[in-house]
Amino acid sequence: MISVKTRPAPAGAWYLGLKEGDVAPRCILVGDRARVDMFGERLEGARVLSDKRGLRTMGGTFDGVPVTVAAFGMGAPIAAVLLEELAVIGVRVVLRAGTAMSLAPDRLPLGTFIVAHAALRADGTSLTYAPLGYPAAADPIAVNAVTDVLDKSRLPHTVGILATADGFYTEMLAPSDARSDSLRRRHDEFRKVGVLAADMETATLFVVASLLGVRAGSLCLVSVDGPGRALLDDESRHAGEAQLVDAALRSLIAIPDPSERRPAA
Repeated sequence: MISVKTRPAPAGAWYLGLKEGDVAPRCILVGDRARVDMFGERLEGARVLSDKRGLRTMGGTFDGVPVTVAAFGMGAPIAAVLLEELAVIGVRVVLRAGTAMSLAPDRLPLGTFIVAHAALRADGTSLTYAPLGYPAAADPIAVNAVTDVLDKSRLPHTVGILATADGFYTEMLAPSDARSDSLRRRHDEFRKVGVLAADMETATLFVVASLLGVRAGSLCLVSVDGPGRALLDDESRHAGEAQLVDAALRSLIAIPDPSERRPAA
């Protein structure tokens, strides 16, 4: 038997290993760790704050504004963990910057962007926070800030509803014909209620952010055509991700921190 010693559980950011003051009030949330480094190339004074558990987190400034960029990997459970920890150490504005699968390529084609004003909760994690009737909605101020940046940048985009699911191969893209029919019916039901795209995190982040008092938005590059089973090629995806990085950073610093006091009129 090993000699057992104990230590107090860390307060706040258990997995990140960070404390209040280590992160900026504004944060970009990404899935892919490599995308953190793409953002880092655009930051002044970029530095890695944490790389524990694969939750790569970087800090720096953009146009003089302190920002943090953090990666959660893939899926709602770990995205919720990351948001919880960031909120407890001072993050007040988050913008998810990722990719999504189009369910309606005639309205949301490959290579364009979707700004989610709300999300359909087809995930399990958000149910551990609130009953299904609780809305998964973006902060309208965040939505307006993102769309304003995209308009000025002349980037093709649609404001609409995403569905967030847990099972990529069971709820988003069927790996075999055996699952294709049931998945097609599911997506038909989504489209009937106006859902344009699907991902694995947005709805959860909206619910958790709302409950924590964090202002949240979601900006996704459409990288997969679900009905057509097509992907952006490498060159197109790289170009789209470069646009995503630029638009996300400009949007983030345009979103007001709700904890900041406005000057008296």
